[in-house]
Amino acid sequence: MNANELTIADARDALAKGELSAVDLTMACLTAIDAGTPLNAFVHLTPEIALDQARAADARRGEGALNGIPLGIKDLFCTRGVASQAASNILKGFRPEYESTVTSKLFEAGAVMLGKLNMDEFAMGSSNETSCYGDAVNPWKVDDRKLTPGGSSGGSAAAVAADLCLGATGTDTGGSIRQPAAFTGIVGIKPTYGRVSRWGIVAFASSLDQAGPMTKTVRDSAILLGAMAGHDPKDSTSADIPVPDFEAALTGDIRGRKIGIPREYRMDGMPAEIEALWAKGREMLADAGAEIVDISLPHTKYALPAYYVIAPAEASSNLARYDGVRYGHRAKLGQGDGIVDMYEKTRAEGFGKEVQRRVMIGTYVLSAGFYDAYYNRARKVRALIKRDFDQVFAEGIDAILTPATPSSAFGLGEMANADPVEMYLNDVFTVTVNLAGLPGISVPVGLDAKGLPMGLQLIGRPWDEAGLLNHAHVLEQAAGFVEKPRKWW
Repeated sequence: MNANELTIADARDALAKGELSAVDLTMACLTAIDAGTPLNAFVHLTPEIALDQARAADARRGEGALNGIPLGIKDLFCTRGVASQAASNILKGFRPEYESTVTSKLFEAGAVMLGKLNMDEFAMGSSNETSCYGDAVNPWKVDDRKLTPGGSSGGSAAAVAADLCLGATGTDTGGSIRQPAAFTGIVGIKPTYGRVSRWGIVAFASSLDQAGPMTKTVRDSAILLGAMAGHDPKDSTSADIPVPDFEAALTGDIRGRKIGIPREYRMDGMPAEIEALWAKGREMLADAGAEIVDISLPHTKYALPAYYVIAPAEASSNLARYDGVRYGHRAKLGQGDGIVDMYEKTRAEGFGKEVQRRVMIGTYVLSAGFYDAYYNRARKVRALIKRDFDQVFAEGIDAILTPATPSSAFGLGEMANADPVEMYLNDVFTVTVNLAGLPGISVPVGLDAKGLPMGLQLIGRPWDEAGLLNHAHVLEQAAGFVEKPRKWW
């Protein structure tokens, strides 16, 4: 096994024992990244920073939860002096003078930054096809097509699945960690809203965005989340709640725990393979001693439309700051052009089509005549969705099991001419979790008939990432998913 194929847990142990150096581990990843160019996962490489950090890690061996562990960082996280573009032309050339709280915490824990990862522009997309860097490609390949790694954290998912890095950061606004994790056969957790600081992460929809880890195993997610989480006074939505030892919570014992199965997630036209996978998941958790309980989340059917009112509304507000004045791209102006012309030309050139679409939707639903009809109504629906979950948890449910995605990975370009709503349906199982602010995790459980990975989602109680990770650990152990993509790149 090459060093870059190790899990974070195994690499940590090998580094601590002196069986492996951080420099050798980092070099193995940099070599893999070089060979993995066809995946277009890494878009800004930082080998000098990585090797400096690796040498420092070797010098202080044994200190820090992630000492010497090479990671990829989604291009949405601001990294000091390193391009941070959110995969958008409007931020071309932007190199922040500051470090996001998450990357600061990772570096304090001893992590090594290999570079920045591809993603959908401003995290808007479910297939990594809206990026200014071009499509990221799924390392899983079963025919002559190139498949999507999912989105928006598609580069993160592809890089982890292809062993280009040991783990990666992602962000999740409506499923952008969990859906790509499911499409690439890895683990991805979206923590409770407020568990991980949003400071220094380029905002999409501020009441929904949450950063989290994308890793090869549940244990690795527990280790990485422990380093990322914690209160941050610079983020007003950050919760001042102690961070438990997530790895210590992986006892593997869920006897007597109640797992809810929401009847509303049985969608019309759901593929038989997804239904069978879900049934298999229920059996595995029951065999581990959990009690399976049918539950109802009646407002689920309104989640997708509510999400696609709230998220664009917040995006249109957040993206108003990209005007060509202070940083990033500025359009070339003609004679007689004024400030408004500069704004309009800059935004027209800098934003891609999907971002423009969502900014226009958001501006429309916030406009004077439509605010109550759309935005306020969506906020009320959101409150009802959260209440559904609160009631279920109050009745003693410990976690909820659902599919992660409505299908396995599809081909790049296959949805290009489809109604945008068809693409939005990829988030049907994941958006409720963001609207309710809950933690959710995607775990790879099996392969479909084509040989592509499929995942199941577990949804946890607020602030109970420890319990959620333990349930996910049990599901992972029972499923025994060890398949890796065949190396074609």
